[in-house]
Amino acid sequence: MSAQPVDLQIFGRSLRVNCPPEQKEALNKAAEDLSQRLKDLKVRTRVTNTEQLVFIAALNISYELAQEKNKTDDYAKNMEERIRTLQHTIEQALVEQNLISKRQGAKFE
Repeated sequence: MSAQPVDLQIFGRSLRVNCPPEQKEALNKAAEDLSQRLKDLKVRTRVTNTEQLVFIAALNISYELAQEKNKTDDYAKNMEERIRTLQHTIEQALVEQNLISKRQGAKFE
């Protein structure tokens, strides 16, 4: 897997980066997304300084990433708790089944 140079256009600027061929499409989509975010920010904030817009976009993206990480962590914790509850329920059912089997196996005369 060798990286190949890919030319991108982001917010009217050219950028060449190395990228594995199988990730080229994803990189192009990311560049398009970033360019659109910068255009939208420029309209919403009326900031014309490209450097400021890039920092604002980076902060927004970092915030969104942190939110998604929090959601993923919360989901993982919730799933772990559900799995523990399910394991406990299964263990209890097995214990009860074992007790029932022992009672049915005992013969009274």
